[in-house]
Amino acid sequence: MLEELQAGLERLDIQAEQALCTAYLRYIELLAKWNTAYNLTAVKEPEAMLKRHILDSLTVHSFVEGEHCLDIGTGAGLPGMILALAQPEKHWTLLDSNQKKIRFLRHVVADLKINNVELVHGRIEAFKPANDFDTIICRAFAPLVRMLEQTQHLLTTENQLLAMKGKQVDTEIDELGNHEFLIKLNDLALSGNDASAKLVQIRRTA
Repeated sequence: MLEELQAGLERLDIQAEQALCTAYLRYIELLAKWNTAYNLTAVKEPEAMLKRHILDSLTVHSFVEGEHCLDIGTGAGLPGMILALAQPEKHWTLLDSNQKKIRFLRHVVADLKINNVELVHGRIEAFKPANDFDTIICRAFAPLVRMLEQTQHLLTTENQLLAMKGKQVDTEIDELGNHEFLIKLNDLALSGNDASAKLVQIRRTA
């Protein structure tokens, strides 16, 4: 699995340093162990976790801007925890309303000695941070209409919202109708994952 991970990182233009590879493999080990009791993810096999969780999360690493980032509905830390490991210079806040998933993430932070991650247990609508984030990201969180409704208090003209989506994304964009956002659709398939993978890049225009 190490060779597959190294090849995937190189394909994504991420330096496959030993410490980073060790951290990702340990994360997979912890996720597989906790998954048997807490059902954190529908993906059960470690090899599938590597492709569908680690490498899939990293396909967006080049789109992340600024030093302060927020992952909403992070679940088992996807993509926030995975990106935080690859971007130690950035500070990541991971938010989720599920206590057992936050408990798992606390264990990951302690086990891997991660110092650039803050965990928040709560709902995005009620989350009122002291400072703005540069990048807000979500993966499999909610349709775009509901996502923008729930995150509008966090969006400014200076930051961006990144939504990892699949083949239904065109329909979700159409459902937005008239809006005050600049939307750019990016194809993530070139990174070697599912050909239907898309990244919606959203900025407030006014």
